[in-house]
Amino acid sequence: MKYFKTVPQKEKIVCLLCQHYCQLKEGQVGVCGVNKNEDGELKTLVYGHPSALNLDPVEKKPLYHLLPGTTALSLGTVGCNFKCPFCQNWQISQEHYVDTSVTISPERMVEMAQERGAASIAYTYNEPTIFYPYAKDIGVLAREKGLKNIFVTNGFESPEVVKDMASWLDAANVDLKSWDEAYYKKILKGGLEAVKDTLRGMVREGIWVEVTTLLIEGDNDSDADLKAMASFIANELGVHVPWHLSAFHPDYKMQDHEYTKLHTLERAKRIAKEAGILYVYLGNVPVHGDTYCPDCNTLLIDRTGYAIAQNSLVDGHCPKCNRALEGVWR
Repeated sequence: MKYFKTVPQKEKIVCLLCQHYCQLKEGQVGVCGVNKNEDGELKTLVYGHPSALNLDPVEKKPLYHLLPGTTALSLGTVGCNFKCPFCQNWQISQEHYVDTSVTISPERMVEMAQERGAASIAYTYNEPTIFYPYAKDIGVLAREKGLKNIFVTNGFESPEVVKDMASWLDAANVDLKSWDEAYYKKILKGGLEAVKDTLRGMVREGIWVEVTTLLIEGDNDSDADLKAMASFIANELGVHVPWHLSAFHPDYKMQDHEYTKLHTLERAKRIAKEAGILYVYLGNVPVHGDTYCPDCNTLLIDRTGYAIAQNSLVDGHCPKCNRALEGVWR
């Protein structure tokens, strides 16, 4: 896809990477701080310049239904199109200085993944939509080498990007941060309806989707909001879409806010199960993240933290009743 369109009468370009659709004059940089109108074209200033690079368990993304027990070469850059006050990677997401002394080509990134025995490459840590041109160039090469591609995202992609992703992206973990449009716009500087559109679009395009909600007591954990989110996931995305309910810990601009209590997560899990969601997992708390067969309740994947103690799946099927489990297993 072309990542921008020209508006000749205004002498501007419109960035098509996310739903801010920033209109940029010559030399102007978008909300994300890293996409710039340079000579009438969109230049991604972080292209080839990762600021974070690690080998992570795929469960840490979190993705529980994609190649469990494998590792993902995970990368991020500086910049973000949101301003979340609780961001746990704010040191890079809210930074706009690009260290060009660190340069890794798409070809080299794929080689590094192979050298480290990774089964996938994850675009994560900051918002990968803002470095989509770099991610896609890596991802296309990665797919040719048999590696999976993962987006860990706030879900503010443009519909144009979501459609383009279908050609190379295997899976995404999408944050559903709140069920309050005003909270999204005022606090996060994003939009709930846009995120819902992205989630629907990714599912429609055949990308494997898992949803994460960071529960912050007093902000997004009311029964009404949780029921609405659960209903949306179950009825519009599918009861098979895993929902990760994660505990907040004080960070960035919310240092004085309390940790999320375990009983809050357990209450949210009950609401999710009542809505019919088959796979609900708790994160950032010391509990098992086990996967059970929805039909016969056989323990299929025994997780302790990010470690897999047991994986009984046989070609993606329950060994007891032969039910096909939803996910990416090969």
